[in-house]
Amino acid sequence: MIEEIQGKHPEATAPEVWFQDEARVGQKGTLTRRWAPRGSRPRAIRDHRFKSAYLFGAVCPDRDLGIAVVLSRASSEAMDILLAELSQAVAPGAHAAVLIDGAGYRIAGDLTVPNNITLVRLPSYSPELNAIEKLWQFMRENILSHRLFDSLDHIIDVCCDAWNRILAEPGRIRSTCGYRWASQVKI
Repeated sequence: MIEEIQGKHPEATAPEVWFQDEARVGQKGTLTRRWAPRGSRPRAIRDHRFKSAYLFGAVCPDRDLGIAVVLSRASSEAMDILLAELSQAVAPGAHAAVLIDGAGYRIAGDLTVPNNITLVRLPSYSPELNAIEKLWQFMRENILSHRLFDSLDHIIDVCCDAWNRILAEPGRIRSTCGYRWASQVKI
């Protein structure tokens, strides 16, 4: 697969491996473990409404870089928006291999893939190969848990704030999403 990508893009000077996925963040929320005295039951808020937003993100652990867009629904149009943003983030002269799962809107025939990006599908049922899943887990456990959201706009604002907090922490993407095998891939 890598040789095929390299053959199609011999002009690329530096390879980049990106991991892409989306996270649904909504009013249902996430409960996580909390410290409490033995034998007690700590209180935690829980919402039972159904509004949610999608945080589409992509990370390049080697460059400690990430990009994201927050949208109200997951679709091929949303993926097009993310790919356009990702194309701008790829280093000049480089070509990006973007590892994706097999969700229908990621492999849709009407998807617009920029010239400096090649989408590489991961095997089915293998979320452990997609490093950005670890970032979603970190965000849910440390930033997004135990919250109530008033509206869809509030969810979107909190997602943007959470993503910006991740980007503001130097080394967070590299330490959370860095897979040794991914940095050894040569395009």
